[in-house]
Amino acid sequence: MNKHIIKTIFCFFFVSYVAFAQKLTKQEAVRLTLENNYGILIATNTIEAAKNNKGILNSGYLPTLSGNAGANYQIASTSTSFPTTEDPDRDITDAETQRYNAGLNLNYTLFDGLGRFYNYKRLKEQYNLTELQARETIENTILQLFTVYYEVARLSENASILEETLRISKERVTRSDYQFQYGQNTKLNVLNAQVDVANDSINLLNTRQQLQNTRRDLNSILNEELEKQFSVDTIIKFASKLELSDYLEKVFENNVTLLQNESNLRISEYDIKVSKSGYLPTVGLTGTYGWNQSRNPASAFFPDNISNTATFGAGVSLTWNIFDGGGAITRVKNSKIALDNQELLKNQITIQVERDIANALGNYENRLKVYNIQRQNVLTNKHNFERSQERFKLGQITSIEFRQAQINLIQARTDKNLAKYNAKIAELQLLQLAGQLLNVDF
Repeated sequence: MNKHIIKTIFCFFFVSYVAFAQKLTKQEAVRLTLENNYGILIATNTIEAAKNNKGILNSGYLPTLSGNAGANYQIASTSTSFPTTEDPDRDITDAETQRYNAGLNLNYTLFDGLGRFYNYKRLKEQYNLTELQARETIENTILQLFTVYYEVARLSENASILEETLRISKERVTRSDYQFQYGQNTKLNVLNAQVDVANDSINLLNTRQQLQNTRRDLNSILNEELEKQFSVDTIIKFASKLELSDYLEKVFENNVTLLQNESNLRISEYDIKVSKSGYLPTVGLTGTYGWNQSRNPASAFFPDNISNTATFGAGVSLTWNIFDGGGAITRVKNSKIALDNQELLKNQITIQVERDIANALGNYENRLKVYNIQRQNVLTNKHNFERSQERFKLGQITSIEFRQAQINLIQARTDKNLAKYNAKIAELQLLQLAGQLLNVDF
């Protein structure tokens, strides 16, 4: 079979395979990431553990109840004689003694200097902090997802551009062959066209390989089979200026880093109060119930008997560690220092967020302007290429001039794709800083 026919069939099946590959929408990509990504699953489990920690079973407000039981068995033989009397000796063999006991002990802390109260609040706030940390993990993963997703989209569009370029170059080889055969062209033009076909083929192969590698990167994030084939959505929708302006006005209410710092401040405040509880006394209640049974065998002087005893008890205890060697004082001082550090960290984070917002907004606006310029540049180069193509067919320009127009169009179209997705990634970075990344329609 002719090699050209084999290549044509191969290209047909390759294009058909890609065309009919499953379409992975942005919404579907987000869903799969939230359900399957390992980092997000770990963060979800961490939230579940924090939820358990803030529950009533870990609060210290419930009493403790313990039970105990025991059994004892004894066998003995005794012999008793009466030398001053005429009473006969009394022998008791294999006399069994059995003793059983059981008891319950109840302890409950009525008051512990409010340490339990503030520790319970601290655990609830720790749960809120864990949720914010999980949200940060999700935001970072979603941003990573779309960085790779849009790279797949960019390479897909670039591959389409290079496929079209290769088709035009192959048509040029065919035209140059015919012109050479009829004496309208030189062999040099044919060779130049063949060189351009080779270069375009290499560029297409490299782009397809990059595309395949990037698909694997995306499958890794989605936790899908690495070799799973799919196509992606290349349509980009940018947020309106009004939406962005509204989001940016609420940065300090929604930025996840600032919210985590606020949560850490509240935890530090609770730590101080927990430490101060060491200055106050502890009051507790105790309750006991006990049961004992003793089965005694007959002795030389007494008959066998069974004894049962039940006891109840209750008590109140007060413990006041008037001076613990300075441990409580040290803990309070260190907790106050930790709170001061959190206040300083808040000021530092606030400045950093303001800076990052300003930089991200500037990057987004600049990249959006670049994208609009590149769109116009594509129209200009497309018009130039179409005119150059017509003139080349009429023999009014050389193959080198035609090739330059073709290269200019390729560069303009790929630069436009790069600018488009760079602008979208810059927008997503801005939305993440504004705390709105998980609230927008991608």
